[in-house]
Amino acid sequence: MSEEAQASERAENSSGGAEQPQAGQSSELGEMEAEPDLESDQAEMGQNSEQEGEEAQLDAEEDQAGDQPIVEVARKRELPEGFVYADEVLEHAFYDIRYYSEYNFVGEQIDGYHAPFAILSVQAAKALKKAEHALEPLGYSLLIYDAYRPQKAVEHFKKWAADEQDVKMKEEFYPDIDKKNVFKLGYLSQRSGHSRGSTVDLTLADQETGEPIDMGGIHDFLGEISAHDAAGLTEAQAKNRLLLKETMMAAGFKPYNKEWWHYTLNNEPYPKKYFDFDVE
Repeated sequence: MSEEAQASERAENSSGGAEQPQAGQSSELGEMEAEPDLESDQAEMGQNSEQEGEEAQLDAEEDQAGDQPIVEVARKRELPEGFVYADEVLEHAFYDIRYYSEYNFVGEQIDGYHAPFAILSVQAAKALKKAEHALEPLGYSLLIYDAYRPQKAVEHFKKWAADEQDVKMKEEFYPDIDKKNVFKLGYLSQRSGHSRGSTVDLTLADQETGEPIDMGGIHDFLGEISAHDAAGLTEAQAKNRLLLKETMMAAGFKPYNKEWWHYTLNNEPYPKKYFDFDVE
């Protein structure tokens, strides 16, 4: 045997006679081995994506819950001596503090109203409790629109009255008068009795629902229909106004003839003092 043949035989013996895989076969084997790893990666990615989706949904629900309006506003300060929050004395009254909102004859939140609370002198609140008790057997509760009013709120009204261009609430609250005359006509005052702490704006409401009963006109309507004895009222409307008036007078309040909702305590404790602390 030649040296070349011997060398060839030794090479075959050292390889065990096994065929070497072709280049194409090697690639196919690599893909077969990689497929289980790819499926595992995809499954892990799917689980992570699902988990992230659930976490995102929870975060969104938490954010949405955080956007919900706060039902109860905490009181932020102690009141001056002699004053009290009305809801700490009254048991069944409802509240719709209009000057804390934009629904009023000005059309914006009024200066000094930083919370939807009714504040009164202690004496006025106690007298109002008598009215509450008198109405309870009749199925009515008090619905309070305004009570103590800071002097800065009155200054806000003055600026509004002087701005003849601002008439956005005219159609609803003062369609028949020129706003510059609201003080002259007696619908607003340069120094409001509300700022003395014993005047309240209110109406009667259904005891169960809190819905105001028909008085033949809305609170703070600046016009003749707001007078106690206004012409054009139905029998039921006139009767409702009279019930409120008689109840409040029996509890120690006096009415204001131009506004069916406005009552001042007869023996108010601060008849000549005007306060300016904020409602908050």
